[in-house]
Amino acid sequence: MDLKEINISIKSAQNYLLSIQHKEGYWAGLLEADVSVMAGFIPLMRFLGIKDGNKDKKAFNYLHKRQNSDGSWSLYYEGEGSLDVTVQSYFCFKMMGISPDAEFMKKARNFIISNGGIEKTNTYTKIILALFGQYPWKALPMIPPEIIFLPRSFYINIYDFASWTRATIMAFSIILTLRPVLKISELESVVELYTDKKNIKTGTPIKVKNPVSIEAFLILLVEAIKIWEKLPLKVKPGRKTALSMVEKWILQRQEEDGSWGGIMLPWLFSIIALKCMGYRNDHPVIKKGIEGLNDFIVENSSEIILQPATSPVWDTAWAIIALVESGVDKNNAALKNGALWLLKKHIKTEGDWKIKNPKVEPGCWSFEFYNNYYPDIDDTAIVCHALNCVNLNDVYNNQKKSAIKSGINWILGMQNNDGSWAAFDKNNNKKLLRHIPYADFITPLDFGSPDITAHVLNIFGYLNYHKDYLPVKKALRYLYKTQKNDGSWHGRWGVNYIYGTSKSLQAFDSIGCSFGSTILKAERWLQGIQNKDGGWGESCKSYEDKRYVPLKISTASQTAWALCGLLCSSD
Repeated sequence: MDLKEINISIKSAQNYLLSIQHKEGYWAGLLEADVSVMAGFIPLMRFLGIKDGNKDKKAFNYLHKRQNSDGSWSLYYEGEGSLDVTVQSYFCFKMMGISPDAEFMKKARNFIISNGGIEKTNTYTKIILALFGQYPWKALPMIPPEIIFLPRSFYINIYDFASWTRATIMAFSIILTLRPVLKISELESVVELYTDKKNIKTGTPIKVKNPVSIEAFLILLVEAIKIWEKLPLKVKPGRKTALSMVEKWILQRQEEDGSWGGIMLPWLFSIIALKCMGYRNDHPVIKKGIEGLNDFIVENSSEIILQPATSPVWDTAWAIIALVESGVDKNNAALKNGALWLLKKHIKTEGDWKIKNPKVEPGCWSFEFYNNYYPDIDDTAIVCHALNCVNLNDVYNNQKKSAIKSGINWILGMQNNDGSWAAFDKNNNKKLLRHIPYADFITPLDFGSPDITAHVLNIFGYLNYHKDYLPVKKALRYLYKTQKNDGSWHGRWGVNYIYGTSKSLQAFDSIGCSFGSTILKAERWLQGIQNKDGGWGESCKSYEDKRYVPLKISTASQTAWALCGLLCSSD
């Protein structure tokens, strides 16, 4: 490919990006996750008394099309079959009225039984099943609503959990206390997925590998809470107050679009928690929450997809950066419209992050259309970068400068003690929480990562922050320490080692700092994993295995990441 062909490709990509900009000024691509999002949505809507035959048909097509040849469903592209995703999909089909004798259902059931059945599923799957009487509530780990009484000075309190976990367990604390059950017919039951029928009533105990461990201690604590839970209400005088306080906590955090945290898990379970507290579907909060889900649904004539979140802020910022860096004029009207839309999404109110940062003032952005309680460092850094790329007139230019300044100040206030930045919180790193029973399906901590730290350093470089500026020095030291022996960095919010390595190399280049052998090792690592077709590809299994796992094919995004990293390196 010669330079002329490259320029034609760039122009074509620019035209495409400009053509899909929304009239309001933002960009928003489809955010698709694994099928468990859709598979969990149908039963949970049924729990709320909502059934839509047309949506069920489209959901059937979507799920059925994505079944693997062994009868399973995967967590990610080309991934191995997942027991939990397969159980959730099977249950969803049963709720749609699909016969267990259908050939694809037999294959799914065989996969489930051969992999340990319902007994081996994670806590999230069991909670979904418990809502319909398909798993005993008593066998699930308890989260007492009294957790809200723990003061912020206590070693562990709700603000020590990652934001997404915090919002979810608050809803769970109501659900696991009140233990609602919607009775379903025998035709919808999934008792055939148990390997031992006695477990239908008893459930399965949580097993630990090491009886002398933090995990074992926490499970003993959970069992003690269960015993306390069986005592009469008069022995628990704070129970009603605790439930009321959790209810109020949840209500306070509903966003303008009806969501909680802008993501499905706390959103759906917050609605169910409030239903447990007596809220009807026509209550304004519930109605708003249910109606808001429609904006996350994408459907065509045959299929329906439920997005786990939407990403307009992230997509708009990156679209602006891509267009400017590929040669579009900074005065372009489309770029200005995108920048003005981003300025409208500037969050100037306090969120949960303020709890541990009382002296830091708001001035940040979130990932979604609405998520004022949980803005994030990554989006704030990228938006500051994007705004810095666009020329605006005097009035808006002053607003732009002010927004960038407040965004940078907020980012600086969110830096972790080790020099890194995490997604939503500061110093959210109490390792004890990694061992809670719920950690089998939801990551309890929001620890710093090289990719977010690199994005912050990147904008610092564009704004001419010097490498000797203390926060920059701390961040560079963090990146230096977290480089793997093979030369790569792990990226938490992209897949995974290609992403982290590319971002880190770009950060070093932007800030004007080179660690010599550090850069060289990273270059050689990226060059060494290039595929024969010239591209790069990495599997999501890297996240599971905590090591680089190649994908069988090259992908455009990962090839672009690798090239961006190499173009910023010394060679």
